[in-house]
Amino acid sequence: MPTTLPLPLSTPNRNLVRLTIVRGITWTGFLLAIIVGVELLAFDLPVTAVVSVIIAMGVLNIATWWRLGRPRAVTHLEYLLHLLADIAGLTLLFYFSGGSTNPFITYYLVPVTIAAATLPWRHAWIIAACSMAGYTFLMFSYYPIPQLGHINSDNPLSLHILGMWLNFGLSAGLVTFFIYKMAHALRSRDQALSRTREAALRNEQVLAVATQAAGTAHELGTPLSTMAVLLKEMQADAPPDSGLNEDIDLLRQQVDVCKSRLQNLVSNADRRRMAEPEVLNAESWLAGVVQRWLVLRPDVSHQFDVAEKRGQPWLAVDATLDQALMNLLNNAADANPEQIAIRLDWQGDSVVIDIRDHGPGVAMSIADQLGETFISTKSKGMGIGLFLTHATINRFGGGVSLYNHPEGGTLTEVTLPRCAAPH
Repeated sequence: MPTTLPLPLSTPNRNLVRLTIVRGITWTGFLLAIIVGVELLAFDLPVTAVVSVIIAMGVLNIATWWRLGRPRAVTHLEYLLHLLADIAGLTLLFYFSGGSTNPFITYYLVPVTIAAATLPWRHAWIIAACSMAGYTFLMFSYYPIPQLGHINSDNPLSLHILGMWLNFGLSAGLVTFFIYKMAHALRSRDQALSRTREAALRNEQVLAVATQAAGTAHELGTPLSTMAVLLKEMQADAPPDSGLNEDIDLLRQQVDVCKSRLQNLVSNADRRRMAEPEVLNAESWLAGVVQRWLVLRPDVSHQFDVAEKRGQPWLAVDATLDQALMNLLNNAADANPEQIAIRLDWQGDSVVIDIRDHGPGVAMSIADQLGETFISTKSKGMGIGLFLTHATINRFGGGVSLYNHPEGGTLTEVTLPRCAAPH
């Protein structure tokens, strides 16, 4: 038995669900009002036409519920078309029930308010303009209902009707402007709070990693010292003419290197934290990082391209950014060391570095989580390198995006803010 796909939880999808519910309630109310008007108040209505409009809107609502069960996301354009369909239905209903003399004519403000609160600026004004056009049309052309007002053929536009029209136009304009601005402010605030929470969580994770690294470095000092003492004793006890001395010398050198790295770890971290980023030419900086990376990974083959554009891009960099980019290059080499393509491009206020490998690509199930938590694309990886890389590039005001290339492999896109050339 096939399983039903869950309803997408994006904002346009949720808004369409709410619009469908409102539409069902509204047109059910209109149907009851028509029944009361015809049966109790003896309104002279074209019942067939009115009921046909209500049935058509009911069919649209059923079709909308069916569409919401599909996995495809709702776009702003689709939502706009639904609101335009509601305005068309209202215009037809009011046309057959008194036009601008119908007391429910101000219901046009409902789709105007919904559009202002949920749609982009241009779409909201389209809904407001269409509602105003429908209202204006109904002032001159409609099926008259005597019970709703006296109709004077010499002067069909009474001051009352003109006043209602002007009031609607003013209300629609104010609702569209202020509701949109308030909704936009709320959305911007929510996005800012979300980014702040994500940054705080990321900083906590980075601090946890740094604390663990410092503790590990401190704990490694003792066993390294013990190894150094034992190797010195083994070298003293080893026969002078045996080849064992060379192996012991190599081990002692490796232990000394480890001790030196641990001793420099804290001082380097303090120095990097206090140092200001240096503004460098992006092409020269990237070429230098690639050359240092090739020393560590002599097994790779690569191609380095620079966009042919006027001007020179400049970046604010430090040693941590070098390491972050090197982590991404290592990930590409681990996926497939052959034919790694590195490209530098730039535009108005940003510099883009593309790294494309020919590996197996990134699983879609974890693509959105890479860099946000400790998730790795490698079977033996812990994901810390990519996480710290994201955190470093974000600290510089940039971002990292991973895509599955159409021709295979992974495309890693690094975006960094472009700086002005130093004086």
